[in-house]
Amino acid sequence: MDWNLSDGRPIWVQLHQQLTQRIATGMYPRGSRMPSVRELAAEAGVNPNTMQRALAQLEADGLVTTNRTAGRTVTEDGHVLSRICMELANEKIREYLKSMALLGFSKDEAVDLLKQWEE
Repeated sequence: MDWNLSDGRPIWVQLHQQLTQRIATGMYPRGSRMPSVRELAAEAGVNPNTMQRALAQLEADGLVTTNRTAGRTVTEDGHVLSRICMELANEKIREYLKSMALLGFSKDEAVDLLKQWEE
């Protein structure tokens, strides 16, 4: 999975969002060891301090834990992971509804379009 970094928002925020997505989708499975700060920074092409800030936020979110000898591991707490998945889903829904509103569709019309699409 490539890192998709753009202008407009701080790099660490974008890294945090993409790491959260990777955890939520199972790219980094429950209980697995996260790559080191330096490995992730090299992969993303960013300064290790920037990656460290993103990882610190993941820890504050409860998505990873730090063990001095074993590095960082992804949480095994299903409640935390479910909460994060719901937050990501709600964000996608908001983006969809906002895009549809720009096209002139009401919320109900946008929902109806989704229902028709899945049939």
